[in-house]
Amino acid sequence: QVQLVESGGGSVQAGGSLRLSCVASGRTLSGYAVGWFRQAPGKEREFVAAIRWTGGATVYADAVKGRFTTSKDNAKNTVSLQMNSLKPDDTAVYYCAAQPRMILSDLPREYRYSNWGQGTQVIVSS
Repeated sequence: QVQLVESGGGSVQAGGSLRLSCVASGRTLSGYAVGWFRQAPGKEREFVAAIRWTGGATVYADAVKGRFTTSKDNAKNTVSLQMNSLKPDDTAVYYCAAQPRMILSDLPREYRYSNWGQGTQVIVSS
């Protein structure tokens, strides 16, 4: 079992940037995929981005393509989500999730992940 802790959330004005981190403990993320999901007030949780540890393949939701970038740091067993050009619609609680042995097409599927962090709040004001 891997434990995940997100950090880096906060309040920012529209057009600003934030960088979220997801630190894993308990085991190495080698062989895992790590996904980012978000849940806005009154809405269902939705996929944001994901990265597969082996090979580094990434997938993004259309809503964040070109603005968000996810990356991994092997030495720190950490995945980051760089969020640029933030919009008020990006306001949500952001979660990271991890699952071993994921095929690329499964990366956006929330139900495939069994290890979740506690979430970090992002607020974007206009």
